[in-house]
Parts: sequence; structure tokens; C-alpha cells
Amino acid sequence: MPCYSIEGVVPVIDPSAFVHPEAVLIGDVIVGPDCYVGPCAVLRGDFGRIVLERGSNLQDTCVVHGFPAHDTVVEENGHIGHGAVLHSCIVRRNALVGMNAVVMDDAEIGEAAIVAACAFVPAGKKIPARSLAAGMPAKVMRELTDQEVAWKLEGTRTYHDLTRRSLGSMKKVEPLAEIEPDRPRVQAPDVKPLIATKRG
Repeated sequence: MPCYSIEGVVPVIDPSAFVHPEAVLIGDVIVGPDCYVGPCAVLRGDFGRIVLERGSNLQDTCVVHGFPAHDTVVEENGHIGHGAVLHSCIVRRNALVGMNAVVMDDAEIGEAAIVAACAFVPAGKKIPARSLAAGMPAKVMRELTDQEVAWKLEGTRTYHDLTRRSLGSMKKVEPLAEIEPDRPRVQAPDVKPLIATKRG
């Protein structure tokens, strides 16, 4: 994977984490145990430190950066959706930042909170624990239900599973020219979108 030191500071990746070979890590980046970092994610620890704590995931095309002397931290089981941007902020334990959301400087996403897809969390904004925030700028809409918090954790566990699956079987290959007979499917866990839980 593209992994770079700067001024002698080298990224750290726990052996139990999976970092996709096309993610980019620079400088003061610490990827903890059981983490997942997706393809084309960029973690630029060339100003402030970036920390992914145990079991957190940072999905494809996410960007993480920060100001000097400001850590950007995703705590245990934090879940960062496709294309999100984190800058000098804290995402507390078991929180979710949705796809293409932006979380700005000194903002804090509370424990087990959810930031909706495409939301913009302004600098200094504190999203309370177990709340849903949405909009541009993001506003707290309501408290999350127990069912929603459980759904989020189930989704994060599918990324724990993906970490193990990727470490065990992902490899670079040449594509096939045609579909083979009886083409297998990947053995992903059965997790439903949140909308499906509401319909049920």
C-alpha cells in the first residue's frame, strides 16, 4: 500500500487490521486492532495525529486530516461511511458518520450518535450521544431508538467480519473475460438497511 513517513514519523498498522493496498497513509497515523480501511481512503498525518481505535472502520474514498497539534480520532467501533471527510474532529465510541458527510475542526460526534449521509457538521459543533444529526449545517433531529443503535452496531460488526474476510482471502487478480458457470457469490453476512428495519 502507499505508506509514507514524514520527518521520520511512520504510520502504525496493527497486524489484525486490514488496510486496503490502495489506501494512502502518511506520517502520524495509528490504525488499531480489528480496523478496516477501504480502497482509496486517505489518512494524512502530516500535520496532526490520526487515530483509528479498535474495531473502527473507514470506508472507501474517505479523507482524514487535521491541524497541527490536533488529533483526529475515531474511537472504538466508530463507523465512517463511504466518501466522508473528517478534519481535526473526534468521533466517539460506536458513532456513525454517514456517506459523504463532512465533520469539521473541533467538532465531536457523541457516543452511539449517527450523522446522516451528506450532513455538514460545522467546526466546534457537539452532537450529543445517541442522537441523529442531519442537514447542512447539521442539526440534532431527535434521540435514536434502541433499535437504531443496535442496527448501527450490527453494521459495524459486518465490517469486523469484512476485516477478517479481507485478511484471509483478498488478493489482486486479473479479471475473467466471461462469467463462469455457477458463479459463486461472496459470503457476506446478512445485514439489512435501516429502512428495512422500520418496515418490519
